[in-house]
Amino acid sequence: MDTSDFLINFSATEQDLIAVQRLRYQVFIEELGGDGPDVDHENRLERDRYDAFASHLIARHVPTGQVVGVYRLMTQEQARAAGQFYSEDEFDLTVLKDSGRRLLELGRSCLHPSFRSGTAMYHLWRALAGYIAENCIEVLFGVASFHGTDMVHLAAPLSLLNSRHLAPKDLRVHVRSDEPVKMIPDALLDRRAAMVGMPALIKAYLRLGGFVGEGAFVDRAFNTTDVCLILDTARMNPRQAALYQGGV
Repeated sequence: MDTSDFLINFSATEQDLIAVQRLRYQVFIEELGGDGPDVDHENRLERDRYDAFASHLIARHVPTGQVVGVYRLMTQEQARAAGQFYSEDEFDLTVLKDSGRRLLELGRSCLHPSFRSGTAMYHLWRALAGYIAENCIEVLFGVASFHGTDMVHLAAPLSLLNSRHLAPKDLRVHVRSDEPVKMIPDALLDRRAAMVGMPALIKAYLRLGGFVGEGAFVDRAFNTTDVCLILDTARMNPRQAALYQGGV
């Protein structure tokens, strides 16, 4: 798919996958301070076992040939081949898997720092919307991360998600961790300040009518606190559907 300065397509070669993993290393490891058992520091590659089973939607900057954005997609068939969805290490997805609906897990989304104020993410979302329509996907979900693991610092945005954006019961996945999150009562919550502390990706899903599962997973190896985002395309109102189909 040609979109002027950006070419959006799926990773097709080993070289494409290496470029994806190198971009993820730059963002998740070098910029955000993450780490993990499968990270290849010598070659500067952020990778895991799910990469071999998933599809990787990439944004390539045509003038330079550089991969500047990526989304990792995993269908139910790909998850079965892998043994599970990536998110299942952190969240119990039984309610989604038993729903009988067509699922797609999204993950490892990132943009090169030089392209975060441009249109790369817009073009990725447009291509993603086309893929979802073509494959009759009904429910999108995936882990989204807050940087850091200080639960006191993250209490306000996590409390806002829990009080205003908790998924309905038929979509409400549950965190597997038993580490409690101390929620701020709604009456004492500064909602504006809480929204300021919300990562841009999470705010984008909320604008589309997205929800979060119950609880948050503290991933100290990756230096993040994770929530499970869920987006039900059938629950979108016309404004949200137009926003989603046009990119966010």
